[in-house]
Amino acid sequence: MPLQMKLTAVTLDCSDPEALAAFYRQATGLEPHPASNRDFAALARRGGVVIGFQRVDDYQPPRWPAQSVPQQVHLDFEVDDLDEAETLLLRLGAAKPEDQPGGGRWRVFTDPAGHPFCLTVRGAG
Repeated sequence: MPLQMKLTAVTLDCSDPEALAAFYRQATGLEPHPASNRDFAALARRGGVVIGFQRVDDYQPPRWPAQSVPQQVHLDFEVDDLDEAETLLLRLGAAKPEDQPGGGRWRVFTDPAGHPFCLTVRGAG
């Protein structure tokens, strides 16, 4: 029988945990986790997965889609409206790379620390 494990957290390396947590808080509505401090910040929803952000000295952001610095981690989010979500995310500080391999099915963005993430339309998959 395989080991039964429950995913409880995903943690992203970055140079400024508080700033990256603020970006994802505004984008997702998740609440600050009480364990947050200068070197580690986290967001959570009761009973949900925690997204953590940890300070790394000399952090090098991923270079998506190039692999000179690999993406290290990749997050996917569902939204009701891709255009509306894109407008909000760009206003919050996300970037939208030119290379968009998903066609109309999904869109790739990078957060302010350079981590790539994708948006898909809720229920389309």
